[in-house]
Amino acid sequence: MGDVTRRGSAAPGARADSRSAAGIVGVRALALAAHRLDRCRSIDEVAHVATSTGVEVLDAKHVAFCRIDQDTCRTVVVEPPPVAPRAVWMVRASYRADDRPALRALIRDRASWVAHARTVHDEPTVPDDPDAGDPVEVDTLRELDAATALATPLVVNGSVWGQLYAVRGRPGPPFRVDDIARAEVLAALVAGAVARVDLEAQVRHLVADDPLTGLANRRIADAEAEAALESGHETCIVMCDVDGLKRVNDELGHDTGDDLLRSVADVLGRASAALPGSTAARIGGDEFCLVTVGRRRSEVADVMAATIAEFPLPHGAAISYGIASTAVTGSVSARHLFRQADTAQYKAKRARARALRSLVPAAADPAVTAERVLVAGTAAIVAAQSGVVPRLCAFAAAATETLGGSAWAVLTRRNPAEPPSAVARGGSPAELGVESSTAVVIHDLWQVEIGMSATAATGEVVATSLDALAAVAILGAR
Repeated sequence: MGDVTRRGSAAPGARADSRSAAGIVGVRALALAAHRLDRCRSIDEVAHVATSTGVEVLDAKHVAFCRIDQDTCRTVVVEPPPVAPRAVWMVRASYRADDRPALRALIRDRASWVAHARTVHDEPTVPDDPDAGDPVEVDTLRELDAATALATPLVVNGSVWGQLYAVRGRPGPPFRVDDIARAEVLAALVAGAVARVDLEAQVRHLVADDPLTGLANRRIADAEAEAALESGHETCIVMCDVDGLKRVNDELGHDTGDDLLRSVADVLGRASAALPGSTAARIGGDEFCLVTVGRRRSEVADVMAATIAEFPLPHGAAISYGIASTAVTGSVSARHLFRQADTAQYKAKRARARALRSLVPAAADPAVTAERVLVAGTAAIVAAQSGVVPRLCAFAAAATETLGGSAWAVLTRRNPAEPPSAVARGGSPAELGVESSTAVVIHDLWQVEIGMSATAATGEVVATSLDALAAVAILGAR
């Protein structure tokens, strides 16, 4: 009988030959991709080449080409298209960097990441495994019943334009260093193609956009306001100010402050998308504006209120805004309309501070307060996106609001012996002179800090309701 080489016990030379063959296939596929990308004339064509090549060179089940704009990630193309209902829903959703720590790090550091829900032996990774990657991404893999994921940034003109996201199904080996290297080479080729086919937009970005947030700059805002006034249609200007930016810069650093400004831009961008024909701009520092034309003041006010409520800022910051409309001021110059909106914003900021100082929970009875917390928290968890972090954030925000608090936070730790680190923060900044307290709820490796007014009803029944909601948010996401 001839020699038999058993699976998993190949000679070193055989393994080296196998790796060399795989490497040659990868190099050939990348070379072919470079030629195909050179012929692309649209972003859609680039996306299809990138994803089909990624499936081949990364031996992936799916590869997604994603656009990142103002800290929000949206999927453009997935190859091959998913058929499972859960996967289809997740592809259609958008993801904010405030809710995805790995996405935030990718944008800030321009660095790839990997996450593993299964080991090389197809066993589930344990929650405190330091090699498993970001817990939010691991939870996403478990929802998809996938083994491993890899994401690498698409850097265009010095900024993160998007990302390539790849997953392997089960059973499948985890993505390793060689996979990251191949993904980053492919991403560099794709980014070059994006820069070429999107040249016109890139030129506009360099000339007219704010480099930090991607919104229009002051010059564009002024020009849009002048054009809107000349049209004769009702023109509104919304002036916005960021409450708490100085505190964030002082306590957490200017990198975190820049992240906060990008989050504000994301909120303004969403409001602008809900008001077609409008322009969102960063005036400078922590001042932003929205210019609308042909939209009634009441509609603009409703969209601003709804968008700010749906997408709260991290780290306890908040947006104060004021609206000026030609329906009220009559025929005025753009400068006068901006000044009126700024005055309205200042009044709103003062009114909000007074409201926070006088905020008192509606019920002082602990049993009634506990019931209100349970009702509000349950509704928020049910309405939240899937995953532990979004559900805990929704619970913390609802409980803090019900208890008259200001800010909330969600923290986690790798193991019980380590101090927790913040995953997400939100709410409104506490005003000076306002007494408040914090309720801390710990469940497994998760910790939730809930802001409370100094006059809020407390006691065992309230603490029990908070513990129960935290358990529902965590266990229901598994």
